[in-house]
Amino acid sequence: MSINATLFVQAIVFAILVLFTMKFVWPPIAAALDERAKKIADGLAAADKAKSELSAANKRVEEELAKSRNETGQRLADAERRAQAIVEEAKAKATEEGNKIVAAARAEADQQAVKAREALREQVAVLAVKGAEQILRKEVDAKVHSDLLGRLKAEL
Repeated sequence: MSINATLFVQAIVFAILVLFTMKFVWPPIAAALDERAKKIADGLAAADKAKSELSAANKRVEEELAKSRNETGQRLADAERRAQAIVEEAKAKATEEGNKIVAAARAEADQQAVKAREALREQVAVLAVKGAEQILRKEVDAKVHSDLLGRLKAEL
């Protein structure tokens, strides 16, 4: 064989190899490459979608946090107002109770003063009767002269 025929046969074998490769080898490789490219594209799309969902979730979390902070602040303000109202109510009750105690103490003091005056009148009446006995040198009967002694007590 000559170099031309060898070259021609090698060209035919090469062409058969190229056709065989294009027909049987290249399609699975191309499909695998396409599938891999599709998986990568899907992964990138999923990553972008997850990133946007994460961003949306972060926004919702921030909104919920702001809402809960506002509610907490409002509840604290309500609690403080309620505490102030309770304190004011307690002060009013304490003042009222204090006034009642003072009024009761005054009434008791007035009663004791009246009792003391009555006791003092009794003692003065007894002393007056004793003084009158001394002056008259005779005994004054308290039962007989009760009307006179009552007027004497009233005058004192």
